[in-house]
Amino acid sequence: MARAGRLIAPHGHDSLDKTDAALESSSRGLRVLAVSFAVLMVTAAVQAVIVVRSGSVALLGDTLHNVADALTAVPLAIAFSVGRRAATRRFTYGYGRAEDLAGIVIVLIIAATAGLAGYEAVNRLVDPRDISAVGWVAAAGVVGFLGNEWVARYRIKVGREIGSAALVADGLHARTDGFTSLAVLLGAGGSALGFPLADPIVGLLITVAICFVLRDAAREIYHRLMDAVDPGLVDQAEAVLRTVGGVRRVGSVRLRWIGHALHAEVEILVGHDLTLLQAHALAVEAEHRLIHEMPRLRAATVHTDPYDPSGADHHAPLNSHRIT
Repeated sequence: MARAGRLIAPHGHDSLDKTDAALESSSRGLRVLAVSFAVLMVTAAVQAVIVVRSGSVALLGDTLHNVADALTAVPLAIAFSVGRRAATRRFTYGYGRAEDLAGIVIVLIIAATAGLAGYEAVNRLVDPRDISAVGWVAAAGVVGFLGNEWVARYRIKVGREIGSAALVADGLHARTDGFTSLAVLLGAGGSALGFPLADPIVGLLITVAICFVLRDAAREIYHRLMDAVDPGLVDQAEAVLRTVGGVRRVGSVRLRWIGHALHAEVEILVGHDLTLLQAHALAVEAEHRLIHEMPRLRAATVHTDPYDPSGADHHAPLNSHRIT
């Protein structure tokens, strides 16, 4: 097969820089998870005390949700730690996929939370009871909102800075939890006005909100497991490759997330009369541009094909082996 060959262009100082950046981003992620875990557990503890005193199932649902949100930090922290391990001959891409496994655990935790909160709310609808300490219940709802909103901002900010979609999604989850905490105020207000069913009704509404979060989280994890990426990233990679002098055409571009790092496999068409060294130099430049202009990209494999004006198919021997 007439071709310049499969050219994997290692880029020495960038590889080292990217590895250091990856370790630092994992360390920052671990710090965020530790701090947010502490904040949410304190928030949930304050709410739990008031749940025992008041008997509010709306507040119980919100408390359980906050506990679940805090617990999602545990599998994520494990995943960040495992993801820092170096690649091996068995795990040749490293351990970044541990974040996706953590995502599955998070989805299961959210599902269990929805089921428990819904069960308690239905029980209270069947057997309605007045709640006490209405003022404290309302205060607990405000505490839940403030705790979740602080955690949401912290997770989203750092998640975007280090390129962790899992951390950003967890931050958005916390923000949703904050608004469900405010819903507790409605239940407390209804009970104060002599409508005891307001509390379990709000509890059911919180359960529905949790189910929406569950749907979004499950969809996000499904996309990651299926190697889905934002099409805009593919457009960006193609645009970068077109700026490389000597690239006649851009072929296929494949991107995948491995943890919070992006990896690329691309094909470029170069002049068919180039020497091997010249084609290799173009592959090096293409990888160099991709790594520098796509901040979340950690590694790229660049494959060069000859651009032949005669239209010859230099991959003909492989055609019968390709899946169409």
